[in-house]
Amino acid sequence: MYDIIIVGAGPAGLTSSIYARRAMKKTLVLEALSYGGQIINTLSIDNYPANPNISGFDFATRLYNQAKDLGAEIKFEKVTEIMDSEGFKEVVTTKGSYKTKTIIIATGSENRKLGIPRELELTGKGISYCATCDGAFYKGKDVAVVGGGNTALEDALYLTDVAKTVYLIHRRDEFRGEEALVNALKNKNNIKFIYNSNVTKLNGDNRLESIEISGNDGSKKEILVSGLFVAVGRIPENENFRNVINLDESGYIIASEDCHTNVPGIFVAGDNRVKDVRQLVTAASDGAIAATEAIKFINNR
Repeated sequence: MYDIIIVGAGPAGLTSSIYARRAMKKTLVLEALSYGGQIINTLSIDNYPANPNISGFDFATRLYNQAKDLGAEIKFEKVTEIMDSEGFKEVVTTKGSYKTKTIIIATGSENRKLGIPRELELTGKGISYCATCDGAFYKGKDVAVVGGGNTALEDALYLTDVAKTVYLIHRRDEFRGEEALVNALKNKNNIKFIYNSNVTKLNGDNRLESIEISGNDGSKKEILVSGLFVAVGRIPENENFRNVINLDESGYIIASEDCHTNVPGIFVAGDNRVKDVRQLVTAASDGAIAATEAIKFINNR
């Protein structure tokens, strides 16, 4: 019987494990893929207090090692179901099941797709969802980024130092990301902004060769690019918990700033909950709060 099982080993989940272990609670972290979450693909973190210019990989690795050194047990198993039983809770994975007094769901989110024909077919053949992972393959080539948030702006900024030309395509007439990132892009000579437009078609035989852009006014044009980097948001990974936890219409877990869900003893932390700001610093904050609330729940019982 564990005191706390944490589902997800991103910044929120690993922060929860640190707080749980400092309170001497028997803690298990379950992760489907790799520790670190989406931050592991960030080339440079510039907005986390006291850690300017640290890479996402280094940040995540330090966090992972800190949790391990404190005694957190970490297993790489995909969680398929959680159950709220009388007197305890159960977490089911692809490899087994574990009993626990409390659960913290910190599964984060996955890349949202464009939802256009051939997107899956050309993924890895010109279509990418991670500029820092795949950008080096497009050195000296023409590429495009689609999206209007911080991730899209950061991807475009990174690619301006790699690619020949970067087209930044957004469906609105202004970006949702930070003004500092927009200004940095405007100072680049090889960036081209395309507003009020969507990518509607992918062209190429075995690899991406060009994209069709459809304007909100009905116009269409073709742009020759070797790579398309998709940064149009993320989808919360909560579907496996829908039968137990209340989700909103977008699939995010409904919780206030205390990270409590509708089920006593089950908490949520990170980008997969309803919130206004989804940043590294707020993920860490959620992790600390969720663990503290779980510890209170255990001690009060």
